[in-house]
Amino acid sequence: MIAQSVVRLLLGVVFLCLGCSHVVAQVQSQPDTIQVLVAYHSLSGNTEIMAKSVVAGAQTVPGTRVLLQKVGEVTADLLFGSDALVVGSPVYWSNMSGEVKTFFDRWQFEFGVFPEFKMRNKVGAAFATGGQVSSGKEVTMLTILAAMLGNQMIVVSDGGAFGASATTEGDSPGIDETEKAAARALGKRVAEVAWVVKRGQQR
Repeated sequence: MIAQSVVRLLLGVVFLCLGCSHVVAQVQSQPDTIQVLVAYHSLSGNTEIMAKSVVAGAQTVPGTRVLLQKVGEVTADLLFGSDALVVGSPVYWSNMSGEVKTFFDRWQFEFGVFPEFKMRNKVGAAFATGGQVSSGKEVTMLTILAAMLGNQMIVVSDGGAFGASATTEGDSPGIDETEKAAARALGKRVAEVAWVVKRGQQR
């Protein structure tokens, strides 16, 4: 009687262990994810349209979670918890808007990014919208990328030499499909590179 009870107990333990192994295998087989944060400032709505296209592009890469947020609403936890950051700004006097500049200033004075360089090795990219063909869009994107480089981020581009951009006045009012496609290409590239970086860090 005792022997039979012991056998049943041992069999139960074996089945339980097999079940645990199955659960562990299921958990381990679930793919990892990365998080891409798209942060922007938009007064007229044009930069927001581009931001949504960046989001759409990043979402085409499997396993990528994409968050869309206005720069003034980004928290430290959201920023540091993301694997990649894409920042978009309208062109004000051939530079990023004051809201976007304040966003970067908050990293140091509010979020405490230093001295640990908490954004180090995260992927970064930029996009911009401006009224005219030659209105400072490239300068604006370069100032965004410069802030990222100062934080030891890995910056990338697509949709243009320095990122995606759009002309919104004159002969090219609003955001056309070509400009949206450039923004989607940027979002996709950012997600792809973020995956490469994450896999390299996991080795």
